[in-house]
Amino acid sequence: MLRFILSRLLSTIPVLLVVAVIVFVVLRLAPGDPAAVIAGSNATPEDILNIRQSLGLEQSMLKQFSIYMGNLLQGDFGYSFYLHKPVVSLIAQRFEPTVSIAVGTMVLAVLIAVPLGTLAAWRMGGWLDRLLMGFSVVGFSVPVFVVAYLLIMLLSLQLQWLPVQGYKSIASGLWPWARQLVLPWIALGTVYVALLARVTRASVSEALTEDYIRTAQAKGVSQLSILFRHALANAAVPIVTVVGIGVALLIGGVVVTETVFAIPGLGSLTVEAVLSRDFPVIQGVVLFFAFSYVAINLLVDLSYLVFDPRIRY
Repeated sequence: MLRFILSRLLSTIPVLLVVAVIVFVVLRLAPGDPAAVIAGSNATPEDILNIRQSLGLEQSMLKQFSIYMGNLLQGDFGYSFYLHKPVVSLIAQRFEPTVSIAVGTMVLAVLIAVPLGTLAAWRMGGWLDRLLMGFSVVGFSVPVFVVAYLLIMLLSLQLQWLPVQGYKSIASGLWPWARQLVLPWIALGTVYVALLARVTRASVSEALTEDYIRTAQAKGVSQLSILFRHALANAAVPIVTVVGIGVALLIGGVVVTETVFAIPGLGSLTVEAVLSRDFPVIQGVVLFFAFSYVAINLLVDLSYLVFDPRIRY
């Protein structure tokens, strides 16, 4: 297994290099000049030229790329053009809100979707099953920002139960932290509850047709024990796969949610960097998202050993 882990970790290096090359080239070929954004609307051509020279943008693309890759191989992601801070420190500052949204959303989705999907598989064709399938269609069809604004209108503006926007660090207390994130968790969780419930239903319904389930029934094992200790346990691999991929996608895909709720996470940092043409920040955030995706997929693969002892690496 150690060899498998090392090989997977080593395989991330070419993946990250390819991502770095693609992002670097696309940003340089895209229209827009970071120097013009920094200089402002009243700047003269000489002002813009001086800023371009100070940022190294007057050098050839090949020269810029060689400098960037040399710094990257030393762990230096560069400095923000606009904020004049190290990209690593900017990512570290925005890391907690994004991870709080992603992990909280997936925990909420698992707590709701897995029991619902299991019960729907047990009573396939019944009212709960039909209700769950209907909710899944709605959950996939309605955009996240629409759900977010509806939640703000109902729970924040009318009932005044929860704050509209903002974020408080977990260091300020568990309840103040969670209170700011309840609306984002529900808004994003709608999609993932729909997805995870469908996957759970399909996996558990397939497991319920296996011979060991009939053997357990013949032995007089209770229905709840059959559902959750036998069927759900043996259907855990595809469910864990969806959970892992969901967390990875959430970390890299919370742009809309963070914008709606004014949460200073990596998503809002990405939007700010794109609008200001801040090349180092965009490159650093994309690389971080790519590494997070690869690392989470590695953890998911390793978790298979726990849920299915037949799997060996």
